[in-house]
Amino acid sequence: MSAIEVAKHTLLSAGVIMAVGTVCGVVAKKIKVPDIVLFLLAGMLLGGGVTGVINIPADSTLNQIILTFGACYILFDGGASIRFSVLKETWVTLVVIATIGVLITGGITAGTMHMFGDWFGVPAVMGMTALILGAVIASTDPAALVPIFKQVPIKDRVAQTVMSESAFNDAMGAIATSVILGIVMGGAGGEGFNLGHALYDLVFEAGVGIVVGGIAGYLACMLIAHEKYGFLREYMPLVTLMAVIGAFLSADGVHASGFMAVFVFGLMLGNKDVFGFEVEHGEQEGLEDFIMTTALILRMFIFILLGSQVDFGLLKQYWVVGLAVVLVFMFIARPLTVFLCAGLDRRAKWSKNELLFMCWTRETGVIPAALAGMIAGMKVPGYEVVGSITFMAILITILVQAPTTQWLAGKLGLLLDKK
Repeated sequence: MSAIEVAKHTLLSAGVIMAVGTVCGVVAKKIKVPDIVLFLLAGMLLGGGVTGVINIPADSTLNQIILTFGACYILFDGGASIRFSVLKETWVTLVVIATIGVLITGGITAGTMHMFGDWFGVPAVMGMTALILGAVIASTDPAALVPIFKQVPIKDRVAQTVMSESAFNDAMGAIATSVILGIVMGGAGGEGFNLGHALYDLVFEAGVGIVVGGIAGYLACMLIAHEKYGFLREYMPLVTLMAVIGAFLSADGVHASGFMAVFVFGLMLGNKDVFGFEVEHGEQEGLEDFIMTTALILRMFIFILLGSQVDFGLLKQYWVVGLAVVLVFMFIARPLTVFLCAGLDRRAKWSKNELLFMCWTRETGVIPAALAGMIAGMKVPGYEVVGSITFMAILITILVQAPTTQWLAGKLGLLLDKK
């Protein structure tokens, strides 16, 4: 296919995604469910497994650009909506659940995969591959959670804690996956798992990501809101776009967490008043409208593309073991993680209803899908199982948990009162 034909096909796919996404957004608002649910279902109908209208391979450069930038921007949007006052109250829970919690969830999930793989005769889920699967889906995904909490009016303390967890634990999940991959593929030099090295990687990736995001955030605040140096005030939307890309690539370039960097950048920009930076009300509203519209478009592309790339053949082959693993993941691993990591935080004083709600907000999305794609590209033993069960986790958690978030919050008394 010639370059011009590829360009036309790409433009057609983009037009279809935006048109279908707009309709899904309107319908989702009418029936009061998060729009990512309908985006995912629409993608499954438009993909090669059903109609074939959209055919953008998961390993294509275009797809990787959309996933990477989209996840970064949604993560930045989530950070910008979080307030320091909330983090001061819940930081102990965040640190524990985003580090030790990921290991607990991953360990339980990996053990379940190993057990059910043995029962159902799926040898690829044995041993280290089971650990890879556990690590891949252990972290909570911000690209799925942030849009839900943007649309469902949950009390700030709970919503911002869960969104913050989804940002902070991505680094831990990615590091755990990388360490296990290194052992499986022989990259660890045959020395096996090194706890000290793994902890160093975690601290380095998260720490440098925080520093890079903090610097980028402060510079952006200064350039758009400083009384003397804010000469880019009229170009606030462009500054945010450049800073998101710059923060991610800068952190990634020194082998740190780019996702952590963009989240902290958003956190800095959203709390710029704390650092003495102010913008006029009209300008702030314009920036928020731009961010909201851009995040909506990226959500459309991310989740419609994810749906279009579902391999129904692999899902059919591994659906029994996959369903068993995902159910344990949702109803055993996540609740244990929440009650062990957050329930013991005396400073935050979480109520039972808050903990129960946090147990249910466990959507899986873009980051696990990207890790599964990387594993498939490396041809890691058992990558077919990794991919199929990862997509089952994405489909089930988004299609089951996301639509019931508002209902559960209402039952638990965690919805904000409408004024």
